[in-house]
Amino acid sequence: MLKRMDGPPLEFSLYLAQQRRRSIHTVRAYRTTAERFVAFLTEHWGVPIDRAGLARVGAADLRAYLARRRGTEVSAADGLTNASAARELSAVRAFLDWANGTGSAPTLKGPRVKKGIPRPVSPTEAISLATEAAEESDEPWIAARDWAVLLLLYGAGLRIGEALALTGAVLPLGDTLTVVGKRAKTRIVPLLPDVRAGIENYVARVPWPLARDLPLFRGVRGGALSAGIVRAKVQRARGRLGLSERITPHALRHSFATHLLGRGADLRALQELLGHASLSSTQIYTQVDAAHLLDVYRNAHPRA
Repeated sequence: MLKRMDGPPLEFSLYLAQQRRRSIHTVRAYRTTAERFVAFLTEHWGVPIDRAGLARVGAADLRAYLARRRGTEVSAADGLTNASAARELSAVRAFLDWANGTGSAPTLKGPRVKKGIPRPVSPTEAISLATEAAEESDEPWIAARDWAVLLLLYGAGLRIGEALALTGAVLPLGDTLTVVGKRAKTRIVPLLPDVRAGIENYVARVPWPLARDLPLFRGVRGGALSAGIVRAKVQRARGRLGLSERITPHALRHSFATHLLGRGADLRALQELLGHASLSSTQIYTQVDAAHLLDVYRNAHPRA
């Protein structure tokens, strides 16, 4: 297990959290990569590494580090896939840019990563999944909670973290919902009547007080509901329904985007609804929609 380090990795994580306002998950992942990289350099060069020493890092050092991480110098079980290696290189570059100034990281072409196309869940599957997950519990308020959470992902396109970060401040509900997304950016999303009704049903049943500064969605003991609980419920529900393993909470958000696009939604409007910083992140759904149409065509015309 990697030992936690002070010095540059800790300073870098504080910079990400306080100045860049990155999420706790991003800060944790980037700090871990920085610690791993500093540990590698310490062994590679045979000297302790401080912030000034990071200016010595060249392309050859990055290649050696990636080779170690890719598994050419360690067991294959510890190696990285292309996608993971690309993320690792991106985090190291951010670390070096922080240490020595933007653009100071050595130029090194990362591994090619083929972008996967998320597969949409049909409306029937989405509702069946939410229903099955809700009916798992004998507690009416928990059943109402699970239905409301999954409906938010599919009916409003929220990330699971965004849904679980909602507090009692959103009450009473209106026609829209203010959501805090990645990098603390806020956006307004429409709240469909069925989604609003699902949340209101949960609010009427939950046995815990829903103060403005407390989580909206609660666990069985009154604390904040965890994403792991939601994912586990979805996993069990899709297993009972015989649905694909690719149907996850995040797949519901993908489906929200795909179905809107299929109904003629503007790409820029969809970008706003999803909270994407870049339009390129939203453009993948044009491929999703085309792939979905092709699936429908092939199912309708087996000899096509």
